[in-house]
Amino acid sequence: MTTKITSNNPKIQSERSYVDLDLNFTVHPIKKDVSTHINEYAIINSVKNLVSTNFFERPFRPQIGSNIRSLLFENIDPLIAAQLERAVAETIKNYEPRVNVLNVQATATPDENRYDISLSFFIINLPNPITINFFLERIR
Repeated sequence: MTTKITSNNPKIQSERSYVDLDLNFTVHPIKKDVSTHINEYAIINSVKNLVSTNFFERPFRPQIGSNIRSLLFENIDPLIAAQLERAVAETIKNYEPRVNVLNVQATATPDENRYDISLSFFIINLPNPITINFFLERIR
C-alpha cells in the first residue's frame, strides 16, 4: 500500500490517495507497466485479499489472515454462516485500518455449496458507504 498526500497548502487542504498494484499483473496499454488500482478500488481489493488469505500464507507476516477456509469445509448451516460473518468482520477490523465495517451478511447457498457474502463498510474520511458482494466456496 502506498499513501500519497498532496496539497497546495498543508495547513488548509489534505487529500489522501491510496494506490495499490493490480495483483493480476495486467499490463497498462500506454505505459507498458503493471496496472494500478486507485482509492476505493485499491481498498476493495485489499479487503478481498485479506478475507481470502489464510494464516501463514504471507511470508514474514504469518499472523495476517483468517481461518475462513476451515469453516468452508463444515456442513452448510446458519451457525457456520454466523461464524463466517464474525471471522470476516474481525479480520478486516484487525488488519485494514482504512476501513470501518458496517455490516457483514453471510447467506448459505447449499445447492451451490457456497456462502454469499455481502460486506458494507466506510472508507475513512469518505462519506458514502461501499457494499461489495462476493462468494466463498471450498476449492478442493
